[in-house]
Amino acid sequence: MSHIIGQSLPNIPWQDKPQGYDMPVWRYTGNPIIQRHQIPSSNSIFNSAVVPYKGKFAGVFRCDSKSISMDIFPGFSDDGIHWNINPDPVHFEGDPDVTKREYRYDPRVLYMDGKYYITWCNGYHGPTIGLGWTDDFKTFHQLENAFLPYNRNGVLFPRKINGMYMMLSRPSDTGHTPFGDIFCSQSPDLTFWGKHRYVMGTVNGDVSAWQSKKIGPGPVPIETDEGWLLIYHGVINTCNGFVYRVGVALLDIDQPWIVKKRSAYYILGPQELYELAGDVPNVTFPCATLTDADTGRIAIYYGCADTVTGLAFTTLDELMQYMDDHPLIL
Repeated sequence: MSHIIGQSLPNIPWQDKPQGYDMPVWRYTGNPIIQRHQIPSSNSIFNSAVVPYKGKFAGVFRCDSKSISMDIFPGFSDDGIHWNINPDPVHFEGDPDVTKREYRYDPRVLYMDGKYYITWCNGYHGPTIGLGWTDDFKTFHQLENAFLPYNRNGVLFPRKINGMYMMLSRPSDTGHTPFGDIFCSQSPDLTFWGKHRYVMGTVNGDVSAWQSKKIGPGPVPIETDEGWLLIYHGVINTCNGFVYRVGVALLDIDQPWIVKKRSAYYILGPQELYELAGDVPNVTFPCATLTDADTGRIAIYYGCADTVTGLAFTTLDELMQYMDDHPLIL
């Protein structure tokens, strides 16, 4: 059996796997857990990130307004399922040239070095990776943008590796990027980023078509005794447009640009009505996980059709076995 390296989380949101269900990830029966109009200004709330916080839970949420402007908002929950989201967006303190807002979306959040770090797609003459931190989800501090435009899906590792901070990202363009591979970058100080390494990319349609158009990192990688577990999104271009599904891979613990395992089959894809129909149909987009090191349980938070937020469950053993049963062999 594999083991998660981390903290116990006895109050992790959880439902047992339905009897006879044959997929490795199963949905919360009360989905969607966050509806599109949960704050007065919102048109949609999706692609958001959560963490354990003071025995409960906190997060940063993508709430697109009724003018369809994109920003991120703090929120809190007692149980990780029912959320109170602040109707006012995050206000970052920092260099005015950096904090000037164009747009902010698709945040990720993690705890590291005594702070809660946030990454997001930040508008700065085009999309790039914004980086900031908070210690109370009330006062937020913004650091320098990690990369030049154009980039999306910046995801920090939850600790230094060989003395360096590391981040996964997906270089992109100005639009609805019709391409995308995952890269790993390193930094000594969270300001200067380099040593960019290719991690993995799209796959030919005859091998694993669901990830043939583009891929990108999802939640913060999960440390295990066998490597970094990476949950990611993959996209296929169909006659009905892009379809976003969720996959899983295992990265080397010391050189996380080396892929040890990767599943040819997706682990979650649009199936329920709230995933099939919305502002952008046919999207399941993971941005966060909660993990319990004692049980190996994993709760996945994901955006549904760019409209609402869903919750799903799995275990480390389920995902590891799935990669073994359905390996991607290139």
